[in-house]
Amino acid sequence: MNTNFFNQIAQLDFTGVLQLNISKGAENNLIVSVLVNNEQCGDNAKNLIPPLTFNATPQEFDEGFFEQITKPIETVSGVMVDMEKFLKQMEIVKQQSAMEKEKTEKAKKEKEAKDKKFKDGMAKADELEKEGKFREAWMKVPDITEFPEKADEIRKCKTELSNKFATPSLFGAMEEPQTEPTKVEEVSEDYPIDETDEEE
Repeated sequence: MNTNFFNQIAQLDFTGVLQLNISKGAENNLIVSVLVNNEQCGDNAKNLIPPLTFNATPQEFDEGFFEQITKPIETVSGVMVDMEKFLKQMEIVKQQSAMEKEKTEKAKKEKEAKDKKFKDGMAKADELEKEGKFREAWMKVPDITEFPEKADEIRKCKTELSNKFATPSLFGAMEEPQTEPTKVEEVSEDYPIDETDEEE
């Protein structure tokens, strides 16, 4: 007896294990259940796929069994392969999402640290300015190259501080005119003026 049963199974397009269960039924019928199982598929939903079950005579199986199972087996196998691909893609998405979240957290922490450094520098400069140490305060103002987004604020602060330590004090400017007249008075007191010359 020569059959082409296994050649026809080999022609089926499926991934995984093809399970055939054959049992005898009533009135010389055969009950055949066909189940595709793909262990590579990690989705438990694959277990919800029912087997194909046929109840027919041996003659009917010989004439149309493979025609009946070919399309459903290919469909079920394709679904399981797609489910596995989907799971793998979801895993990649989760990893990338975790990486993106990690990058976002890292960027947030770096920004917070940078903001803190800027605020600390500005606070120290303010403190020194209040103490009248304008040059030291100017040195403590953060550098524009380190904080380009705060360039206007840094320039304004440095300019104000530069003006304070570059301008002579108000008292120093007022003292000079007062000292000169006193010197003139001293000179005039030491040397008496000849009043006779003035009368002529």
